[in-house]
Amino acid sequence: MIKLAILLTALCGAAQAATITSAEMPRPEGPRHYLMATPVQAATGKRPLVIVLHGHTGSANLVFGKERLNDPMQQWLEIADREQLLVIAPDGMKGSDGKRGWNDCRSDASTNPKSDDVSLIGALIDKAVAENNADPDRVYVIGMSNGGIMTFRLGVELAPRLAAIATIAALAPARSLCPAPTHPLPLLMVHGTADKIVPYAGGEVGHIMLKGRGTTLGAEQTLALWRKPLHLPDAATKEEDLPHQRESGDTSVRHVVWGQDQLEFYKVERGGHSEPSIHHRMGWIAGALLGAQNADFELAEEAWRFFRDKRRQ
Repeated sequence: MIKLAILLTALCGAAQAATITSAEMPRPEGPRHYLMATPVQAATGKRPLVIVLHGHTGSANLVFGKERLNDPMQQWLEIADREQLLVIAPDGMKGSDGKRGWNDCRSDASTNPKSDDVSLIGALIDKAVAENNADPDRVYVIGMSNGGIMTFRLGVELAPRLAAIATIAALAPARSLCPAPTHPLPLLMVHGTADKIVPYAGGEVGHIMLKGRGTTLGAEQTLALWRKPLHLPDAATKEEDLPHQRESGDTSVRHVVWGQDQLEFYKVERGGHSEPSIHHRMGWIAGALLGAQNADFELAEEAWRFFRDKRRQ
């Protein structure tokens, strides 16, 4: 049931705008809330659909900049209007710690909710295709942290319905309730080598204030896991360092590509648990808690560049 619709003028001084609709979908576990951004311009054909999954303790409001104005994911609002996309940001369910999150396959993440989030995302795709003219061949999912690990799960269980996925500060579960990926689904992955929450080398997730968050494989193991169904060799096709920006401080980015942009990895040297962004900078408190934020590229823009020409196989 639709609760409200507002016209949000674009961020960072741009003249663009996107209409944000707040809605709920009935599910077996109870009503599930989500926000949907649609371009102001009327659709002339089917539109690509991007689903954005927030991290543990996050929300759809945060993704769209309604809780924290500098969240990098809100760049999707500008992209939605410019590129004529539909963008959906659902809310996760609350787990045993009282925080919103996703049931992402980590068998040892005791505070994860028990909700059927795979079915939720499938239902959101169905609704967008039936009612909002979404293109079923151009459905993409991007997730941050817990939302990124949930994205990996969707890349296994909803793979035939997706064209590509992207993850930030997320790694494959070490103790997984889900099978390994088998569908050749393109993946863009971003991870910082100094991530304080999801360590680059793998191991226990969380910090002194976050317990019961399970364990993950390391970044290199995760990439190897996803190279297999894509039939990609261990050796990369291309590697390059991105131009360094002063705002990036001590961080830097190595861009690694396998195949014909089927698998891409942005290795953020000395980067923390955050989305790289040029325009949406975190405050010093967030930096102290999560580690350094890189500014050598705009995460959402690079994700859309990776997504835009891909179609489901």
